[in-house]
Order: sequence, then structure tokens, then C-alpha cells
Amino acid sequence: MAAARINLPTIIVTAGPMMSGRFKGKRLSYVRDAFEVIGRFKKGEISEAELRVLEKEACPGAGSCQGMYTANTMACLTEVMGMSLPGSGCALAVSAKRKRIVYDSGQRIVKLIEGKVLPRDIMNRGAFEDAIRVDMALGGSTNTILHLLAIANEAEVELSLELFDEIGRETPHLVNLRPGGDYFMEDLEWAGGIPGLLNTLKDILVDRPTVSGKSIKEIASEGEVLDREVIRSLDSPYDREGGIAILTGSLAPEGAVVKQSAVKEKVKKFKGRAKVFNNEEDAVKAIYAGKIRDHNVIVIRYEGPKGGPGMREMLSPTAAVVGMGLSDSVALITDGRFSGGTRGPCVGHVCPEAAQGGP
Repeated sequence: MAAARINLPTIIVTAGPMMSGRFKGKRLSYVRDAFEVIGRFKKGEISEAELRVLEKEACPGAGSCQGMYTANTMACLTEVMGMSLPGSGCALAVSAKRKRIVYDSGQRIVKLIEGKVLPRDIMNRGAFEDAIRVDMALGGSTNTILHLLAIANEAEVELSLELFDEIGRETPHLVNLRPGGDYFMEDLEWAGGIPGLLNTLKDILVDRPTVSGKSIKEIASEGEVLDREVIRSLDSPYDREGGIAILTGSLAPEGAVVKQSAVKEKVKKFKGRAKVFNNEEDAVKAIYAGKIRDHNVIVIRYEGPKGGPGMREMLSPTAAVVGMGLSDSVALITDGRFSGGTRGPCVGHVCPEAAQGGP
């Protein structure tokens, strides 16, 4: 956002994702295997000692969380927009490749300054459209909608929620990492990373410059898919629509968001009795107290930008629902936002928010 606002030569260097953890022969990710297991502990399914081990093993070193959560999604989209070097989105934090990207970025920023290449030369309308396309193909975090709109505002590029909806309906879901799937960021890296995914999407990309000195279509042409189970082809997607859906209706006349790639097919149509809470904390207490039953719809209101204030992240209640074994039988609706690790029938960003008289 700052780069778009002040428009001085900039290159983004992200930290990179963490390696997966290991416990009893299974790979672990931080959100699913640390946050969500708290519910299993509350139910008595695991001991406190096991909980402590999982918390430690799920976070084995440096880097962002291991799935397609918010930090990793934004790192990938930064690469797609052309503001970081090719490979930057997925290279592991502790890898030699990450160190090379850092070194190369230091060299490249000098060239950008000498050539007077500015962020707004890179972050044009086409860059944002491609970022949305890749976001949909990745099944990225719902937070990306907030972030892309905010960055576009600073870059003086007009984006709308309707554009996300339009591109989402046209772009297939090709990569299914955690939280919705079982693959990790390391799997995407080994399968070809963002250049591999761009190669798959190259015919629908908008050609434009990047900080690397190559155009986005040049990068896409050089990309290679090494594992078609991780990066699906256009002929064999996980879903014909993108991973994020824009919803409207009587509860959200101005729009709401759901990560549909993390919602099982059997609960995409859901009917239940509403349980209404006026803040996150009360909802979490009720979930852990066993007051939420099958076929309930948890409504958490007054958590929007004004009502919160600050539009807090509803990771605690969504993780509690999963941990308590309710993810296939309970839905959640909020005017707050979600963690990139949220999964299940969870609808957020309800607009207008409750504090502004929303339904």
C-alpha cells in the first residue's frame, strides 16, 4: 500500500512459508493442528501433553503458516502483480532459494531506481485483474479481497466487489492447499510454484511489466508444472468456479464473502436455527460450553470495521467449531472477517455491518 501511495521504486521481499511439522508420521500445519485441536482437547479427545506437543511440532521453524492462508496468499499475489521476483511467493523461508531471491532483489532494486521504474507502472489494472484470477485459482484467503481493494485504492486503480464475482465465476479452482485441501505450501513450491500456475493460466493473463524486467507472460511461458495433482490443468479443475465466492441476499444486501473451496459440497446448502452473539468472545464461550448444536447457525454481529471496531478476525470461533466436531453441521455468519485458515460454511464481511444498521 505504501509503495502504491508514494510511488517510489520498490521491490517486495517476503519471508516465505514455514516447512510442515511432523507428528506420528503425519504432516502438520499451524492453524489446523494447533488452533483447531484446542476443541479436541476441550472434548477430552487428546491429553494436555499431546496438545503441547502438537503446538510445538506444528510450528517447526521460521516462516508464515504452511497453507494457503492470508500471508502466503498475499505473497503469491504480490508475485503475480509483478512486485516481487518470480518464485518469491512459494520459496520456503529456510531454503537456499529464498536467500537467492533476497540477494537478487537487492541487485534488482538498483536497476529499478536507475530505470525509474515505479510501482504504478507495475500495479496497473491488468495486474489487479490477474491477481484476482490467481487468487480464485489458488482458493486464497478471503482477506485478499480487503487487501487488494485497499492496495488498488492507493494505486488509484478502480476495483469493485462485482469484478471479484465476475472473475471468480470465470476462473477455475486449480490448487487446493490447506485449509480446504491437504496439500501444503511446500507442495506448491515443488510442483512449480506461481510460475507453474501462471503457465497454466497464460492464455487468460494480461501481459504487462514486472519488477524482474520480464513481462508476466514471459514468466508464465518459462514456468513449468511438475505435479499435476497439486496444480490441476484447466481440463481437470477442483471446481469450475474460483475458490472465493461473493454472496448477496437478505442478510447481506451489499455483499458478503465465503471461501467456497473450503466448504464441503454437502453443506453448501444449509438451513438451521440462528444463535446470535454480539461479540466474538461470547460466541467462543458458547461453542466450548457445548451450547451450539447440530444445525445451528452462529451469527456474530458488531464485529465489522465500525462495530468491532476494527473488523477482527474470527479465527477463534471458526477453529472452535472445527475442533468441537461441528464443521459439517454448523454454519457461521459474521460482519467480521476471517483467518485465511477458516474452513467450513462460514460467511463473512456481511455488508452493511450491524453497527451501520445492517440486517
